[in-house]
Amino acid sequence: MASNEVLQAFVQAATQGSFSAAARKLGKSQSTVSAAVASLEIDLDVELFDRSSRKPTLTPAGHVLLQRAEQVLEASSRLELAASQLSRGLEPRLTIAMSDTYQSDRFEIALKAFEQRYPDLELECLIAECEDLIALVQSGRAQIAFIEKQDVYPPDLTGAPVEERTEIALFVAPKHPLASLKNISADTLQQHRELRLASIINPTETRPTGRVWSAPSYLMLMEMAQLGFGWAPIPRWLVERFGGGHLVELKARSWPRSVAVDALWSRHHPPGPAGSWLLGKMLEG
Repeated sequence: MASNEVLQAFVQAATQGSFSAAARKLGKSQSTVSAAVASLEIDLDVELFDRSSRKPTLTPAGHVLLQRAEQVLEASSRLELAASQLSRGLEPRLTIAMSDTYQSDRFEIALKAFEQRYPDLELECLIAECEDLIALVQSGRAQIAFIEKQDVYPPDLTGAPVEERTEIALFVAPKHPLASLKNISADTLQQHRELRLASIINPTETRPTGRVWSAPSYLMLMEMAQLGFGWAPIPRWLVERFGGGHLVELKARSWPRSVAVDALWSRHHPPGPAGSWLLGKMLEG
């Protein structure tokens, strides 16, 4: 197996156009670079350069192997970077749990920068709602959660506001009896089935009286509403992106509602360097 030093000599000789230029680039003597390339040719049993003219040029085989050498050096560099980061305490894996309550432009921008900064870190994104998000962070299954703002969090968790908001409105199928009404009151809504979000952890907690169907995700609620089973509070962005024009927004009193979003993490097991960096990007004012 050729060493990185030998591969560097080959790559620089090819890209710089001469052994002397490669030597200057690498801070080595020309004879050292020439010997490294010659040893690589012997090891590979392939002629990499045509030396019949004053200036060596890559052979067809040299062109192919140059790409492979560059890939090996890039992989080696990434390996060294990952090992260095891990030795300094970088977590090898980061799990983020998010609510479908909002679609975050900030999160998408932060992820692009995160991918460039931590290219080898394993990232997992989970979708959950309400108490399920809290349980994921408390159990250590997720290091960070983004959740619809709560009045109170468990004492072992820390919450901080994200400078983004979303809107939740009421939706029904076009043929639902409520679809043609205006200025709909709470009493009128109670006469029809509500499609309500319920967590897996506490499925019956804070359930209202009356006819209710529940599901643990907004996408499931949206599908139920599209089928005409009832009315549902659903994030507007979700309906705009995935509703397919099969839902009607109700003109109801006190709706739509603006929803604030918090970032959530554990006091006892705070995010590592990568998670803290991403959290900082999300909490920037």
